[in-house]
Amino acid sequence: MLVNAFKWKHFAGEIILQTVRWYLKYPLSYKNLEEIMAERGIKVDHTTIMRLVHQYSPEIEKKIRKHLKPTNDSWKVDETYIEVRSK
Repeated sequence: MLVNAFKWKHFAGEIILQTVRWYLKYPLSYKNLEEIMAERGIKVDHTTIMRLVHQYSPEIEKKIRKHLKPTNDSWKVDETYIEVRSK
């Protein structure tokens, strides 16, 4: 269970989840996240963020996968016109 996964961690579970979520959702580097968290008064090193992402992203993915909208393999393509060598 994800709640027990944060036991004995230096940061609260909410902070860990938010940091990992921001890294996975937005095009941010670990250094960017370090600066963002420092602006919010939370001192965390970029290598710590990297370790948290590597540790918790697979588990978070498993938890949210069942809530995502299912997709299928069916694709619809309109007719296209491609000019090749002036033809």
